[in-house]
Amino acid sequence: MQTIATYLDQDHRRCDEQYAMAESEVILRHWDDASGHFDTFLHMFERHLDKEERVLFPRLDHALGNGYGPTVVMRAEHRQMREMLAGMKAAIASRDSDDFFDHADTLRIMMRQHNLKEEGILYPQADFVLAKQAGAVIASMDNIDQTEGSAA
Repeated sequence: MQTIATYLDQDHRRCDEQYAMAESEVILRHWDDASGHFDTFLHMFERHLDKEERVLFPRLDHALGNGYGPTVVMRAEHRQMREMLAGMKAAIASRDSDDFFDHADTLRIMMRQHNLKEEGILYPQADFVLAKQAGAVIASMDNIDQTEGSAA
């Protein structure tokens, strides 16, 4: 059976791949393509955050017996990343590659640190603490994908 860590790690990789396509189009100043790829990335990224914020974090907080654990830090970082991504989207709309990459440089550092914490600490902790619920957690996260896919 797939682990929570493996499931979410794969989600990180898919988001990274989509982001790389958008960034490549910004480099080439193919603004319409950049906008399309970036919008797809934003949709994928929001789904990923929903999986964590609506499914994983509440279950992990409950299992750990508090709402003040590591998920508080992760949620705060999610808010910061959303703000940076909004700036990047605006930069694409205004066709400003300098502004885009100013945001992107900061985002890249933050996202690298964030993903290391999730992949190295939080996800393995979730696999341990939620071992008996792993299948249900993954099914709930898959349900977010299916719900979003049918609404689009």
